[in-house]
Amino acid sequence: MADRVTVIGWDGSPLTAAASAALGAATLVAGAAHHLALPEVPAGAERIRLGSVALAARRIAAHRGTAVVLADGDPGFFGVVRTLRAPEFGLEVEVVPAVSSVAAAFARAGMPWDDAQVVVAHRRTLRRAVNVCRAHTKVAVLTSPGAGPAELGLLLEGVHRSFVICEELGTARERVSVVTSDKAADHTWRDPNVVIVLGGPARPDTAGETGWIAGRDPSAGPRGWSLPAEAYGGDLGEGETQLLRASQLARLGPRVGDLVWDIGCGSGAFAVEAARAGAAVIAVDSDRAACARTDATARRLGVQLQIVHGAAPHVLENLPEPDVVRVAGGGAAVVSAVADRRPQRIVTHAATRDAAELIGRDLTEHGYGVECALLQSVELDTRAWTEKERSVAFLLSGVLPKRGA
Repeated sequence: MADRVTVIGWDGSPLTAAASAALGAATLVAGAAHHLALPEVPAGAERIRLGSVALAARRIAAHRGTAVVLADGDPGFFGVVRTLRAPEFGLEVEVVPAVSSVAAAFARAGMPWDDAQVVVAHRRTLRRAVNVCRAHTKVAVLTSPGAGPAELGLLLEGVHRSFVICEELGTARERVSVVTSDKAADHTWRDPNVVIVLGGPARPDTAGETGWIAGRDPSAGPRGWSLPAEAYGGDLGEGETQLLRASQLARLGPRVGDLVWDIGCGSGAFAVEAARAGAAVIAVDSDRAACARTDATARRLGVQLQIVHGAAPHVLENLPEPDVVRVAGGGAAVVSAVADRRPQRIVTHAATRDAAELIGRDLTEHGYGVECALLQSVELDTRAWTEKERSVAFLLSGVLPKRGA
């Protein structure tokens, strides 16, 4: 095992005394090509081109001597420190940090970033990173080859965002560009880079205020879930009772990184509450008035939605792949078309048992585990404790067992 392992963050500025001393004593140095070319790297040290951090960690663990790992920015922030500290390698690590690439990118843009979401995009997580960009007004994306600005722009089709693209920060080739998301695919971008994705209105109750928590403020907006009809402009229409909406949200469990389809968005109540959970939401309705109402509600409550006018199932063909879907309109035919797209979860409701059985059988044939519950609610007038309104619905949910919860 290496006698000592020091991880040095590098941001293009001169190395600190502690970093220079550790690097000067190293018998093994691991890093990217531009790190290994630094004049401070000892001529006689073994050099490892850092590709797989796990492979490098194995070589470091087998090395007898003093090892240094060079990494861009703060190596403890989405960096190599986590892998090097994995129990299987048994390495004791000292860290000399530098300014993180995210902090440097926002500094170049002259913007605060305590209110930003920060995500890592590589081929496996690119879609989820894009969903965060859909749902939030300020996101920093740490990119990778094959999951860079061009790919982000292509997957954000239909959603307007501004990109601040910071290439090769801290090097002589550093470049900062500002483009709209639809133009990002027209260029070739150099790695590594950080993309600041901006767009959409600020939350009305927090605009201009100093925050108290990094990222999205969980206390923004009204308190509570499944808000009353008055929060959405009064009558919600058929199938949009508070109890049913709360049950649908509970079964779908929308979360950050998810893309939710809300088919038959109506008043926008469900779509807005899914967005308040941090998910990206595409709200679909064949009624232009419903689309306009949903848009107004989203703006008033300060959440990001993409609204698509059109009739399902045809309008769904060109939408990006969903994680979870609520079907509020269209019946069995739309549920079947949604199931063909294989989201993790689907929730819908039916007015009669026969309609519920038809939908349930179709979901089962598509490989979903199906649950059905009869929901009955009675709203009481608390002035006289008399019945005010009664609603009954069959709530159906389908889960793909192999894709988990």
